[in-house]
Amino acid sequence: MARQYMEYHRRWLKLHREIETALGQASRSMLLAQAEMGQAALTEALLLTAAGQEPDCATTHLMNLQVPAISYPAPQTGIGYGFAFTSPELDGAVQGLQQLLPKLYELAQVNKICEMLSDEMERTRRRVNALEYVMIPEMEQTIRTISMKLEDNERSNLTRLRKVKEMLARQRA
Repeated sequence: MARQYMEYHRRWLKLHREIETALGQASRSMLLAQAEMGQAALTEALLLTAAGQEPDCATTHLMNLQVPAISYPAPQTGIGYGFAFTSPELDGAVQGLQQLLPKLYELAQVNKICEMLSDEMERTRRRVNALEYVMIPEMEQTIRTISMKLEDNERSNLTRLRKVKEMLARQRA
């Protein structure tokens, strides 16, 4: 389980770095577009952007856990506004963000899987600790108590057998 967690964590780190870099570039492009076009024109162009596509959400099994499986359809190629009154920086930022969307969904999926694996490892650790420090010592104590009782019963039986043997020997003599 820890190995699976580490694999997903490495994947999360890689995706996080890629997304952070791409978001930084898109943010710079958006700031340049805002400086060139003005806030009102930028807002108007972005309001006309086409509606986004919904991802397909399902669940899969990973080590007895139901984890999310998010798949995103191919990103749209078109931009929902005209090119006449917009800057090329805005076009690049919007296209970059559209291409980044599947990675964002993948990052969310990997993040949730890491969280679920972490929670499961914590529950497993608690169970192991409960077994190791509570149940096993209690069972060992119970075994010692039963063993002592059985040994005591065995000594009592041996004593009874000796007395019966002595009584039989006296009756014969």
